[in-house]
Amino acid sequence: MDKINITKIFLPKKETFIKYIDRIYSSGWVTNNGPFVKEFEKKHESFLGVRNVVAVSNGTLALQIAYRCMNLKGSAITTPYSFVATTSSLVWEGIKPIFADINRKTLTIEPDNIKKYLSKDITGIVPVHVYGNACEIEEIDDIANKNDLKVVYDAAHCIGVTYKNKSIFNYGDASIVSFHATKLFHTIEGGAILTNDDHIAEKARLMRDFGISGEDTIESVGINAKMNEIEAAMGLSLLDNIESLIVDRHRVWNLYYSNLSDYLEFPELNPDIKWNFSYVPVLFKNEKQLEKVKEILNINNIFPRRYFHPSLDTLVYLNNKERAPISNNISKRVLCMPNFFGISDNIINSICELIKGEIEKL
Repeated sequence: MDKINITKIFLPKKETFIKYIDRIYSSGWVTNNGPFVKEFEKKHESFLGVRNVVAVSNGTLALQIAYRCMNLKGSAITTPYSFVATTSSLVWEGIKPIFADINRKTLTIEPDNIKKYLSKDITGIVPVHVYGNACEIEEIDDIANKNDLKVVYDAAHCIGVTYKNKSIFNYGDASIVSFHATKLFHTIEGGAILTNDDHIAEKARLMRDFGISGEDTIESVGINAKMNEIEAAMGLSLLDNIESLIVDRHRVWNLYYSNLSDYLEFPELNPDIKWNFSYVPVLFKNEKQLEKVKEILNINNIFPRRYFHPSLDTLVYLNNKERAPISNNISKRVLCMPNFFGISDNIINSICELIKGEIEKL
């Protein structure tokens, strides 16, 4: 079998992308809030059903700018079960992450655990829609409103996801999304801050461009977090493909589920979402079983990923003494299966047969 990675980049038709590149060559405008970035933002505001989309160079900077827009300081409550950027972005901005453990079924942050850590030092909550699976949004927003806290949703995986028939980006003070090449929809590198608050959006636009508001005017501290024209062109080239990408991911997820649901546990989806099926996480009985299965898959040139591992409360640079037992348990047992556009039924069936055969031996 040819090498099968956890994901494979989807590229638009070359001629579609080249049409945008030709226009870039004609104009000579490659960065600094060019016409394609503006068009990209407007089309995503419409597609994603949110008032403001502020495109930036990656999802991590989207988080950092969002924190600064809301003046987060001190500590923020977040989940230990996520990609490391959720935590590292807080630490980079001088904000201490306080880890509230997750729900063992949905793998998203547990609202009752958030309540345990409320204190005067907490200025915000950073929940994660894990794998695009929605958190307990109303409960989290209610906690925030009652305690005068800001909420930034890490919605990195949520392109194409709706919650109660509305955009999932309509909740909290802001959400961020990633447009990294590994995602269902991408701009090669990229991300965005999404908010219905015009004031937050205005601040984010300033901050992504050094705080510059005019040729000779610098209004605030800022950073260089601009998306460039070539990245925006890639995103515009891919916009018409999103629905077909989701349909194909649904096919892939269904095939894994029909093959493996009697052998492995799948996370429980929030019943109020329309999901994008962008990941296929499965839970093994224990870490030993996972490692044995991963080994046999690797021998056969198949490379799933332990995503997310390790649990972020264990990061050595945090010197965190308190552990999140559910997150630690899940992170040791979870493996994300290869899932990308066009992966064949035969390959998925072969992967599943290898997994089932190894589990039956153990």
